[in-house]
Parts: sequence; C-alpha cells; structure tokens
Amino acid sequence: MKRWLCGALIFLTLTGSVSAVSDTPETSAGAAALLHADTGTLLYAENADAPMGIASTTKIMTALVVIEHCDLDDPVKILPEDTDVEGSSMYLQAGETCTVEELLYGLMLASGNDAALALARYCGGTVEGFVELMNQKAAELGLTQTHFCNPHGLDAEGHVSTAKELGLLACHAMENNTFREIVSTNDITIKNLTYVNHNKLLRTYDGCIGVKTGYTEACGRILVSCAERDGTRFVCVTISDPDDWTDHAALLDWAFENWEYREITASYELSVLSGTEPLCAAEAIPARLLLRRGEQPTLRAELPRFLFAPLRKGETIGTLTATSPDGLSVQTPLICRSDVPADVSMCLTPMERMQRIWRLAGHGMFAYHIH
Repeated sequence: MKRWLCGALIFLTLTGSVSAVSDTPETSAGAAALLHADTGTLLYAENADAPMGIASTTKIMTALVVIEHCDLDDPVKILPEDTDVEGSSMYLQAGETCTVEELLYGLMLASGNDAALALARYCGGTVEGFVELMNQKAAELGLTQTHFCNPHGLDAEGHVSTAKELGLLACHAMENNTFREIVSTNDITIKNLTYVNHNKLLRTYDGCIGVKTGYTEACGRILVSCAERDGTRFVCVTISDPDDWTDHAALLDWAFENWEYREITASYELSVLSGTEPLCAAEAIPARLLLRRGEQPTLRAELPRFLFAPLRKGETIGTLTATSPDGLSVQTPLICRSDVPADVSMCLTPMERMQRIWRLAGHGMFAYHIH
C-alpha cells in the first residue's frame, strides 16, 4: 500500500537565491517568444502563435535535417543551379567540391542560400525531395503551424512558422552536438575565405551560444538566439523586429534574472518490520527544477506505509515529484540511505506479519517520521 504525501511533511532543501521578480520587458517585435531550452516551456509570449514568414531562420531546419541524414565528411559537387540564387551567399563556384560540414558552416554563419540549395539537392535527391524531409521533421516535432517551401527561406507563399514553434525547433536543434558546435562558432576559414557569423550576439551578449539571423524585405528582421549561464539555457525568438539585438538582450536578461534551476532534496524515516533497526531513512536523489525566483514548488512523495527488511542502501522505495506554480515538474527516486538487515531472531510467518501490521496500525505507528 502506498500513500501520497504533501510537501508540508517533507524536509526540503532548495539551493538557489531568492529575489524580487522584475517587470517583463516590452519589445518592438511583431511576434516574440522566450522558452526554457531544456523543456521547451514557454516563459514569454507576444503574438507567439501567429504564422509569419521566417526568412533565413528556415536554415535551422535545413541544417538539422542534413545533420541527421548525412555524414559530415561526404563530398558534395557544386552544380550551376546551386549558385543561381539571390540573396546571401558563401560564394560557391560551380564545379568545386565541398564537404557537407563546410557547407553547413557556410549555411549557418554566412547564411548561404547557395549552400542551402547544394545541401538540399545532395541530401534529398532534389530540392523538392528535401523540402518534404523538412516538413516531415516539422510534423515529427509537433510543429502544426510550420510549413516549408524551400531550404533557404526566401519569400514564398505558405512558407511560415510562429515565434513559439520556431523556438521549439531551436530548442530541439540545440540538443544536437554538431548543430550546437556550428552555430556557436564565431568565424571560420574555408578554402581561403573567412566567414563571420551574422549572429553578433555571440560577440556582444554574455552566454550566447547561437542560433540564427534572418531577413527579407517582406518578413523584416528575424532572430533566434540561445544563451546559457550556470547550466540554465533559454531560447529567444523575435519576428519582424527592427530592434532585435536590443530586444533579445532585454528578454534574455529578464529570463536569467527571474528564473533559475534550484536543487530539490527531501528525506524521511519509515517504519521497518522484521529489521535490526525499527526505522529506515529514505532520501531523494537531488533533482533540479526551473523556478521563478522567490517561488516554491508543490511536492508529493509516494512511499509505502511501512517496509520489510532486509533493505539495501540505494534501493528505490518511492518517488518524489516537485511541480512549479507554472506547471514544470521533475520526478526523482527516493532511496534507502543505509542497509537494514533482517533480524533473524524475528523471522515471521505470513500470519505473524499480518498480526504485527494490525498491532502497528492499532497504535498509530504508521506515521512518517520526518528527518
């Protein structure tokens, strides 16, 4: 038999500072979203569900699909049709050969539309076939309002996403080590050409580790960024924002000032039958939960009403769930703190066990002893 315990009964340690919550900043964006990168939790939204053009931030999906389907060392021969495209370029020449990795750097640092076409053709067989892969990946990620018509982000009817879904895509992409390494690179030299990352937050914002800029006249300025401090990462998205560098810095500052990971631990003592000790100390394996500064989580522990010896140190005997007021939660095991051997002089028959349980219940000895 198990019992759910409220947080009020638990000895709790929350490691982290507590301070007043600052005001949410205003932006100049047509749409904006800020998400916790590890969980995809939306922490700030401004018109975040409106489908809009996303320009070259499309290349986040292009890069992710290529990384998942191709080897980085694969050679790609550049065709004339790869170079016949308007907009930003990594200056590929028809007839030359580049590796997939080189093209990915040109795609994400220089925002090369030529690199996008070359990678799409190589990875998907045709550009159209690659776009199908992009939309399949969007569906796999649950991005229901996202649709791609090309791999580079030049204006096309129906080529849209939302600030929230673009942020969710970035959260997923940043889990990929290769993707993260590329978008966090400030500059790189490939075949005597040096490419500098268009994302200047890498150079101006403390903790920035990516992701991608975008611009067309129809879409305006689009920016997706990711920043990390002390193990906490946030993804910020603005669409149609003439002051995106300033707005991202303000939103990320707000996130770091008002949200933090805190370590949660708890411990108990439970009654033990037929053991050399009458009680067993149980403790939670420390877990981290994202919380607003100054807020406390709701805690629930699921534990048996009593235990039978023998028990081993580290044995799982229950679970602790901590939930923030915003609905984030983390679950961690409750384990025995030490061995509790069986008392051989008290080996009980099943009937004797039932009698002992009845006697303990009659004397109210099933209460938890909080450590």
